[in-house]
Amino acid sequence: MVEVTSGDVLGMRDSSVIELVDDLNAKQARIPLGPLLGLGTAGFGILAMLAGGGQETVAPMVGAVALLSALPAWALGAWLDQSLRRSVLFYNLDGEASAKFERVTKEFDALKACRGRWHIEAGGKVTDLATWKRNAGAGHLVNRKNARLGYNLPKVLRSNITPPALGLGRRTFYFFPEVVLVQDGKRFGAVGYGDLEIKYQQSRFIEDGQPPGDAQVVDHTWQHPNKSGGPDRRFKSNRRLPICLYDVMHLSSRSGVNELAEFSQIGIVQRFVATLRDLPKRPASESLLAISSPSAS
Repeated sequence: MVEVTSGDVLGMRDSSVIELVDDLNAKQARIPLGPLLGLGTAGFGILAMLAGGGQETVAPMVGAVALLSALPAWALGAWLDQSLRRSVLFYNLDGEASAKFERVTKEFDALKACRGRWHIEAGGKVTDLATWKRNAGAGHLVNRKNARLGYNLPKVLRSNITPPALGLGRRTFYFFPEVVLVQDGKRFGAVGYGDLEIKYQQSRFIEDGQPPGDAQVVDHTWQHPNKSGGPDRRFKSNRRLPICLYDVMHLSSRSGVNELAEFSQIGIVQRFVATLRDLPKRPASESLLAISSPSAS
């Protein structure tokens, strides 16, 4: 099995939004004040009450007040975080750009509606007969987990646009009108559409269980086939398995993007990719009115 994974997200630095990427990484590196103030106040209260030893002194009273203040202190810290740990991204799209981005969201909704949506983490070619027989005659094996699709923003970003977000493993790709923001844990990068390459193809996949309701079943095989493709009679339990036709999407870039996703409906990836390719290829800065932190805007 060969892992399919992207490179270091910090190496993904589209020139038009370097300021935004640097600001997001700086904001993300800040210690959240909410938990710091809340837990710090509660800890001080507990220590003060312990210091009193149960006697009628000032310390237990101070400790009790501190414990009661823990939640308000947390709320105050969270309010401060709204300014200190947030960047602002404001778009001003013209009519053409707005219409093209709306088509992107429409096709993303089709991807989101798929019953089966997976992230392919690793894959490998079957090279021996025993493995081929144990895996229903598959020519390749893959490790896959559910992909995450929705509309959201990173916690450290505010924007007048909530973009389509594709979560593949620990990375999330936010499809903004003229740039793709990439989040990997607590770090950020950005890839322009001119650098992002998205390939797609249809792939046959042998399902071990019930296939998604919207999948197209194109054939069947056996859990343990023989060389001719029929069932191997030596196995008492030898189920008939469906072979489904899926859409596979490969995202790559010169800056290090390398991800595979799979969807249970065919044809929808092609339409989604077509809308992305139709987006304006001008620098993102031409449609941005603000890339800043709230305190500077």
